Amino acid sequence: MRPRTGGPLSSLRGNRTFRYLWLSNLFFFGGVWTQTLVMGWLAFHLTGSDLLVAVFTAVRLAPLLLGPMSCAIADRHNRVLLLTLACGWAATVAALVAALGSFGALSYGVLVVGGLAIGIAQSPSQPARASLVFDLVGQESISNANALNALALNMTQVFGPALGGVMIAAIGAPAALWVSAGWYAISLLLLIPLRGAGTIAAPAGEHESVLASVVGGLRTIGRNRLAVAILLVTVSANLMLWPIFQTFMPVFADEAFGLGPAGLGSLLTCSGIGGLIGSLIIAALGDFRAKGAFFVVGTGLWAVGWALFAWAHSPALGFVLMAWIGMTSAAFAVLQTTLLLITTDRSVHGRVLGLQELAIGVMPVSTLALGAIAERVGVGLTTFGAACGLLLALALIGVRVPSMLHIR
Repeated sequence: MRPRTGGPLSSLRGNRTFRYLWLSNLFFFGGVWTQTLVMGWLAFHLTGSDLLVAVFTAVRLAPLLLGPMSCAIADRHNRVLLLTLACGWAATVAALVAALGSFGALSYGVLVVGGLAIGIAQSPSQPARASLVFDLVGQESISNANALNALALNMTQVFGPALGGVMIAAIGAPAALWVSAGWYAISLLLLIPLRGAGTIAAPAGEHESVLASVVGGLRTIGRNRLAVAILLVTVSANLMLWPIFQTFMPVFADEAFGLGPAGLGSLLTCSGIGGLIGSLIIAALGDFRAKGAFFVVGTGLWAVGWALFAWAHSPALGFVLMAWIGMTSAAFAVLQTTLLLITTDRSVHGRVLGLQELAIGVMPVSTLALGAIAERVGVGLTTFGAACGLLLALALIGVRVPSMLHIR
């Protein structure tokens, strides 16, 4: 289905089923961002250790390594059903962690187990949501729809962390976790009108095993030079910089800027506002031509923002740089998925997004390594080195596969 009107909100105005999915994403990401801030703050509050915060984050993100297997299943089964199960699981786990917190039984070990359980729910749902977008809007509107999905994420990144930080300060962390559980539940309810959408018949080899389906998809994607280059950028970003954002923001807030929970929420809110602006810009561009160049240049500017943030000590400068980081990250976050979908065959969309999930799945390993480095040299120097590493990786990939810059 194609939107009937133009403009940055065209996919929402012209497609009722996508509108339900978008609203479900809005509440799902609201749960994710509230839970991410609160549980990260609790991990740092309970341990006071950069390394143990990194260990918690690594465990929470470890299920991303199951991406190819779960996404081969998404290519063969109803994606709405998969999302419904994931939302229900996330709501249940978040509620259990909140209940333990309410009764004073929340230890660091329990937090780690809870993070792992929520990661198990979150990992398979991300590629299913992205590939379902293509099913609902088609190729011509995929750039606009993906930008609107990123818009939903960034809207919640604006309000979720700020609300979480305020609630930690005002009524305690368990209350914020209850809010997170409630948002997951609302996301589940909004998926009900989509029943019957998102079922794709398996291609040739309909009765092959999931493992054989994964292997066949990997072979197909491996012959696609552009898809491989895009995935290498994703790997590089998740080795270098995403672990910084996922893990060390509580440390930056406390050690570099002297901010409490509310200040941490404000830092993440500035990033969300920037991401909101960046996503709106991409959505307004519609099916624009220079997608490849926009992707590479935007990712490079994102790395530059982190390099500057690494040495910032003024809260005001930190807020400004986080807004810049959020805005430029939209080019990477939106276009990596868009480019993968338009450069691969629809029959392997789930599996290519599973590979994207696997590329993101390197983050737990990198998080542990960066945590160990930060324990020795500090988060500032670690972040600066990671930003320079991403710039170098972008340059090397661009030289090896210059056609990536010309994807239109």
